[in-house]
Amino acid sequence: MLFLNKILPILLLPLGFSLLCLLAGLLLRKRLFLWLGVLVLCLFSLPIVSDAVMRLVEGPLRRAPVSAVGKADAIVALGGMLHQIKGEPLGEWVGDVDRFEGAINLFKAGKAPVVVFTREHIPWHSQDVSEGDLLVSRALLLGVPQRAMRLTGNVGNTADEALAAAKLLDVGHGRAKSIILVTSAFHMQRARFQFEQVGFKVIPFRVDYQTDDTPELTVLSYLPNGASLAKSETALREMIGWLFYWAKGFLKLP
Repeated sequence: MLFLNKILPILLLPLGFSLLCLLAGLLLRKRLFLWLGVLVLCLFSLPIVSDAVMRLVEGPLRRAPVSAVGKADAIVALGGMLHQIKGEPLGEWVGDVDRFEGAINLFKAGKAPVVVFTREHIPWHSQDVSEGDLLVSRALLLGVPQRAMRLTGNVGNTADEALAAAKLLDVGHGRAKSIILVTSAFHMQRARFQFEQVGFKVIPFRVDYQTDDTPELTVLSYLPNGASLAKSETALREMIGWLFYWAKGFLKLP
């Protein structure tokens, strides 16, 4: 399952698909494949295209104020925030720090008595300490008491996080059925679906928006660049996830 979620989609994303087209064009000596590969790569590298695709998955382009969020039994912050390097024992942020800060702000506002972090574990990533343990250490420095934090077992993807959180919070045993789910806006729809599937009542708290409310178009909006390609791939990966879980439910797969 981890292979399907992490590796297989690479072949369907713009970069992987373009490389396959270029390879097919060279092997089969078909210019059509070559042009198709170049077209897809250039198209999804345009800022105007990547922003449009990202808006489709991010949902409402407005971050809810903490004061407007209802109370729940627990706050669950999804992982994928830290990069571990020598010389920084607590790790360095990789772009999703809003997930951590959002969870801390919600806790300090009294929105839930417990904060849950996940122990992300990817087989091909070597790490001495789990990200969840590092996040607990960071939260302690910000005044969150140890007794108010929980850690799941090792998880490899969002589906694992949902199952691990359900086990940790005893879903189905009358406790912790409502959570405030904190994750990136582009990831929320898929994450919310998976947490609801295991029995949680989810209050979404979207953070880490990748697009602006009122984008200003300039000449740079029509020039391809690597950052826009990466944004397109992030958004399209989420769409592939939507299709996978829709098909899984429709076909009643385990």
